[in-house]
Amino acid sequence: MVWAATALETGWFSGLERHSTVQDLEAHIKALRTGFDQGYLEIRRPDGDLPYLALGFKADRAVLHLFDNSGGVSLRVGDDPAAADAEVEVLIMDELHAFTGDFALFVDRAWSIVHDFAQTGTCGELGDWYEL
Repeated sequence: MVWAATALETGWFSGLERHSTVQDLEAHIKALRTGFDQGYLEIRRPDGDLPYLALGFKADRAVLHLFDNSGGVSLRVGDDPAAADAEVEVLIMDELHAFTGDFALFVDRAWSIVHDFAQTGTCGELGDWYEL
C-alpha cells in the first residue's frame, strides 16, 4: 500500500508517502489511536493515484472520503443511526472539521473499509457513498 498519515512523532500530518504492508499501516493507526486518540490517513493502491481513501478520526468516530477515478469526491454514509442528528468532529490533515452524524462511522468500521480497500481495491457498494 501507499499511504501518508499523521506522524507518530509529532501528531501532525506528514504528506510523505510510505510504501508498506497493510499490517504496518494497521500498526500505525493503532499507535495513533493510543497516543493521540485522533489521526488522518490517505491511502491508495500502488498501481495508480486514484482511487484513494482519506480517513479522519477522533476518539471512536471517523469520516471516510473517497476520491474516485473520475475525480469525484464522496463521503461514506454513517453506520450509527443515533448519531444522525449530531455533529461529529474528526481530524482532516491537521485541523478538526465538523460533519453531520449522517457520515459518522465507528473507527473500527471505518478501518474495516480501509482494510478491504487495501486488500481488494474496492470500497463497497456505490449506494454506501454520498457524492459531493
